[in-house]
Amino acid sequence: MNVLLARKIEEAAVRIRGYALHTPLSESLELSARLGSKVYLKWENTQPTGSFKIRGASNKILANLESCRQKGVVAASTGNHGLAAAHVCSQEKLRLELYVPRTISAVKKGYLEDYGVKLNLVDGPCQQAEKLAREAARSAGLVFVSPYNDEEVIAGQGTCGLEIWADWPEVEEVVVPVGGGGLIAGIACYLKEKNPSIIITGIEPENSAFIKHSWLQGRLDNNFPEKPTIAEAVAGGLEDNSITFELIQKYVDRLLTVTEEAIIQAIIICFRHHRQQVEGAGALSLAGIRSYPELFSGRKLVAIVSGGNIEDNLWEKLVFSE
Repeated sequence: MNVLLARKIEEAAVRIRGYALHTPLSESLELSARLGSKVYLKWENTQPTGSFKIRGASNKILANLESCRQKGVVAASTGNHGLAAAHVCSQEKLRLELYVPRTISAVKKGYLEDYGVKLNLVDGPCQQAEKLAREAARSAGLVFVSPYNDEEVIAGQGTCGLEIWADWPEVEEVVVPVGGGGLIAGIACYLKEKNPSIIITGIEPENSAFIKHSWLQGRLDNNFPEKPTIAEAVAGGLEDNSITFELIQKYVDRLLTVTEEAIIQAIIICFRHHRQQVEGAGALSLAGIRSYPELFSGRKLVAIVSGGNIEDNLWEKLVFSE
């Protein structure tokens, strides 16, 4: 087990206390009854910037604060990571430059503009934005804050697992949305260190299942026929040699994919049963549990609700259409 990374997660939990909330667990009575299980939802959409990304971004920046002050910060994002980096940089009075895909959602673009961040809109997928941001960091001497491919970022995301262990050590399985893999890698490393029998399951949209595709290939492979997904925050492939994929191979037990309709239904259920506004990526865990009930019945489950930054118009159309 990765004892060193588990220790870094514990250090991160102390470091980021002023930025990231210890988010609540609440039972989904509907899912618990349906599965004959105990199903708890962890509401990362209640974080200050609306997603779990505040954990990793704040840990990376605060662990390198003097360098960030002297050099400035650059990051790449589909939105939520950029919001987290912008929030921390604003509070710490740091200069930030962001590379984002031109397809970034309007609501996330608007939030970033409110922070006064310099936005570089990139034609192409998130991997291209990450590549250009890394190149800018090298050429201008900036501190690069990766959305997932960085041990300090992964350690920050892993504090989500630390909180689950603190709140409910009896947990038998944790279900996690998967994009770049930083969240599931951090959670898996910490919880497997505490109890190797805990099952870690990742959920991707079938329209953008790069990690499962690579998992089946046995190597990182971005040659996946991607289609648009309502879970745009997890869309796209990974950087070459991403450390998250190696950690996922080592610590994650299974990866499942869900349809667009299943994601939409999970968004609706989050509001109707819990009065929570959740984005597509944030609803993936719920969509996975509902899509494969036979895999989750009779277990003590935690499902991560990873974010809530969805355009109001889209959310209202989905939730109130019926």
